[in-house]
Amino acid sequence: MSIEMIFGQQLRKIREERKLSQEELAFRAKLDRTYISLLERGKRRPTLNTIFALAAQLNIKPSEIVQLVEGEVHNSIHES
Repeated sequence: MSIEMIFGQQLRKIREERKLSQEELAFRAKLDRTYISLLERGKRRPTLNTIFALAAQLNIKPSEIVQLVEGEVHNSIHES
């Protein structure tokens, strides 16, 4: 599984835990809703600025998002 896909899964999980819609997260982070959708589906790579903007609105440190992705990447490598 690609890093983009894993990032998207983690982003969706965190967003849903915070009970935010894609639209609400996009509005708060000053991003387009379709961009959030593309990120969650692993179709786009987030920039560092995007990770920071999303993290701020999800009340999580940017490094925590990266750590979640890193853990899933590590798991997927060792499962294959």
